[in-house]
Amino acid sequence: MATVKQTTAPAPAPAGYGPVFRIREFRAVFAAHLVSVLGVVVAEIALTVLVYRATGSPLLSALTFALGFLPYALGGTLLAGLADRHPARRVLVGCDLVCAACAAAMALPGTPVALLLVLRCATAFVAPLFQGARSASLPDILGPGEAFVLGRSLLRMVAQSAQLIGFGLGGLLLTVLPPRGAIALTAAGFLGSALLLRLGTRSRPARAGSRESPLRGLRAVLGDRRIRALTLLFWLPPVFLVVPEALLAPYAAGIGAGTAALGVLMCALPVGTIAGELWAGSALTARTRSRITAPLAAAGLLPLLLYAARPGVPVVLGALLLAGLAHAHTLGLDQWYLAAVPDDLRGRAMTLLSTGLMTLQGVGMALAGLAAEFLPVHVVVTGAGLTGTAVVLLLLAELRAATPKSVAAEE
Repeated sequence: MATVKQTTAPAPAPAGYGPVFRIREFRAVFAAHLVSVLGVVVAEIALTVLVYRATGSPLLSALTFALGFLPYALGGTLLAGLADRHPARRVLVGCDLVCAACAAAMALPGTPVALLLVLRCATAFVAPLFQGARSASLPDILGPGEAFVLGRSLLRMVAQSAQLIGFGLGGLLLTVLPPRGAIALTAAGFLGSALLLRLGTRSRPARAGSRESPLRGLRAVLGDRRIRALTLLFWLPPVFLVVPEALLAPYAAGIGAGTAALGVLMCALPVGTIAGELWAGSALTARTRSRITAPLAAAGLLPLLLYAARPGVPVVLGALLLAGLAHAHTLGLDQWYLAAVPDDLRGRAMTLLSTGLMTLQGVGMALAGLAAEFLPVHVVVTGAGLTGTAVVLLLLAELRAATPKSVAAEE
């Protein structure tokens, strides 16, 4: 690749997550992320209820969730260049204001269902640009070393925790507020996020001034063999990991487990993921995390093979927890990715990374449901574990072949 990566002296490695919070700008980014993510989860629940009450249609109610995938993919592809072309703070605040305006319009009495769905699409359209610009700005805020890895890990854990807490919070809010009232709180959350980012972070210049086409930007990121292998290592394992999550309800019904057991099982994977990242970020050094990245990635889907015996709740719970714990390999993968991507491509690369991750997880869920129409659920999950492990091993081999010996020695 023609672009030469700028080199900056790495920041001193923090001992665990605590020192990351001493950086004032990151505290603002973290608080903004927490507020907006909780708002999004609450809005999804409230919007689903609102659409169902207005139409009585389960299909349209479910569509409010499904509509997040296609606009997300389109937005991430078409808008990726903006993450490098404009200053990060301007992009982040602008995205928050767009989402706040959409949520406010949803909350207005009398907004028709068709417009509600269009507004849902609009928020999903700008979401990957926001996520990519924020991820690309983290090395500027935290430095390109250990603090960046731990900062990204914290933001991921917030997103995972929001799925656990947000649904309960949303359900509780809907007992005291109408759906439009809950959506109005989401609009306020986006405004709060915009204010935190505007006042709590520094204005920095854009990384690149080019106005290349989205397709050329995609080629610039994926045309490099090492970056492509790393990107696929982020994208493809979750395609297989979402299979047991997508099929938990029919599997639980098939083994005679009740709704309480189903609720516990649904929490297992995100709890394991959060625990794995906390352990890797708090207890391991950067060098150790780098060394365990490949082994953990290779073993991450093997617990799904336990489904072959069609086990009961305790074994399934253990398998999902183990698969979640193996997600600790992502911290090492983050550092490899940042080191491989040139600075002037960082925004596009991070936007495309989040776009592919979100989109392909939706594809994985759809394929899991399709396969379960023809095969027993435990066979589908076992097949996902086997196929996914083979895919990861091939990607790791490709990554080794694409890695210069000097870089491999450092890792």
